Amino acid sequence: MATTLTEEQTPPIDAMEVVYQRPEALTDVPTHYCPGCGHGIAHRMVGEVIDELGIRTQTIGVAPVGCAVFAYNYFNMDFIEAAHGRAPATATGIKRVFPDRIVFTYQGDGDLAAIGTAEIVHAAMRGEKITVVFINNAIYGMTGGQMAPTTLPGMKTTSSPSGRDVEATGQPARMSELLATLPGAAYIVRRSLHNVREIRKARKAILTAFKVQQAGLGLSMVELLSSCPTNWGMTPSDAMKWVEENMVPVYPLGDYKVVDAVRDL
Repeated sequence: MATTLTEEQTPPIDAMEVVYQRPEALTDVPTHYCPGCGHGIAHRMVGEVIDELGIRTQTIGVAPVGCAVFAYNYFNMDFIEAAHGRAPATATGIKRVFPDRIVFTYQGDGDLAAIGTAEIVHAAMRGEKITVVFINNAIYGMTGGQMAPTTLPGMKTTSSPSGRDVEATGQPARMSELLATLPGAAYIVRRSLHNVREIRKARKAILTAFKVQQAGLGLSMVELLSSCPTNWGMTPSDAMKWVEENMVPVYPLGDYKVVDAVRDL
């Protein structure tokens, strides 16, 4: 039988310990993301890290074209919208004009790994001192669930209804492995958002990525495996399991490039 506290037993609100609150770096507005989508988790972690480092008023974000196209509505800081795939180029221009600012891009796989492949590759080649948060959900989320460069072999999408045929369309693009080979990349890691343990690791990686930029070491990128329940046709809980059971084997979690100076941060 459930019990309820009487008015005398209920502690006053001002006596309660605050254990969870919205980061100052996020605005107090509802987001447009689908239930179970990882973007909300990623936004919160970026906001918490920016607050922890005390850099909100110094930070400029670059929004992509894709599910996170309205990211500028959700972050409480200066933001700019980039053309599709061009966020690294836009961030490069901002950072070179304002080298004392912290500049980051927030991009999905359709934005970064498809139309924006050349942009991120050359930004890493040049060693641009920017931070990239890369959300990989293996599908085009905003435009209807089409096959993306990151779509898994055999995975069904609206444009690959029989499953991705690697003989016709190639293997999935493993962006962390690719960028780790480039000389200007300083910190390239892959994490996931499918359970609490991995989310905590992801937050730590995002914190390190921003510290890498503060230290001027080169380009930093954190790839985050995320779910897309709507386009995958799954419940949020099943989508999280699908990330663990299907995406992680194709996209192994770990550190792909960490220059020696990063270990001293």
